[in-house]
Amino acid sequence: MTNASNSKKITFKESTTKRLDIFFTEKFKISRSQAQKMIEESNILINNKLSNKTGHPLKTGDQITIEKKPIVKPPEPKKYEIQAVQKIKPKIKIISETKDYIVVEKPKGLLTHSTDKNEPDSLAAILIIKYPELKKVGDDPKRPGIVHRLDKEASGLLVVARTQKMFDHLKNQFKNRTVEKEYSVLVHGKVAKDWDEIKFPIERSRNKDRMAALPATLRGEATLEGKNALTEFWVEKRFVNFSLLRVKIHTGRMHQVRVHLLSYNHPVVGDPLYFQKKQKDKWDKVCGRLFLHCIHLAFNDLDNERQEFKSELPTELKNFLPLLK
Repeated sequence: MTNASNSKKITFKESTTKRLDIFFTEKFKISRSQAQKMIEESNILINNKLSNKTGHPLKTGDQITIEKKPIVKPPEPKKYEIQAVQKIKPKIKIISETKDYIVVEKPKGLLTHSTDKNEPDSLAAILIIKYPELKKVGDDPKRPGIVHRLDKEASGLLVVARTQKMFDHLKNQFKNRTVEKEYSVLVHGKVAKDWDEIKFPIERSRNKDRMAALPATLRGEATLEGKNALTEFWVEKRFVNFSLLRVKIHTGRMHQVRVHLLSYNHPVVGDPLYFQKKQKDKWDKVCGRLFLHCIHLAFNDLDNERQEFKSELPTELKNFLPLLK
């Protein structure tokens, strides 16, 4: 924190509650995005308690203190180069291979790419052995050719760009939401509706390894926190205590399918992170993995021709379903 001479104190005198960023927008005659940036770049104390939430609700009499954060010089970035895995255990099934892209089937238990922990084993590290040109493709050397990802515990179809032109082309399609991704997902409980949409916004929770779904409305008003997310599903088959779903995601938020289905009160079978204690049972152990597999992937190639790919359930998931009643 800076000293008092570098701080600005304001008293909120309005009679109705108001979001912090909206108050700053009106108070300083700036745009909403500028107000949010101001909050992010300052230490904001409300009644002497630190708050970095742009949507903090202000009440009459609240004392707001604005202190500039000290400028910290960022460390010099380390040169990173992904290391090829020499001892490869998982086998990667190549579904399609062209000069511009490859479509692969990622197995469960394998990271799509390494994280900040620099794990040596990942799909990206395996692929650069056969496709060394991937090292020059993408926005980040930790994610060579990787435009989208699948959770480590999940499996299924994934497209990897072999050229920068294809990478940019795919990235634009993901941005415009024209890429189709569908999953086969087994969830706890009998889902009542044959079809439904889940629209809860998603944000990172206090536990940095988890995401959280927010209520669509708060006190009757639309929630402005989190990132919008849309998941659509159809019931394929109902069991006594489970439902097999075909799930289509229209946005690509981290852990979206798992977070949304947990918020829908039907968590994914075998999920070690998003589960309800009352529903987690022996069947999660019998399944032995997350029951989430990407079965359908479609996008446009560089000639703008639609390319579609399908993948069957892995053997262990296919053999698990007949055990349910």
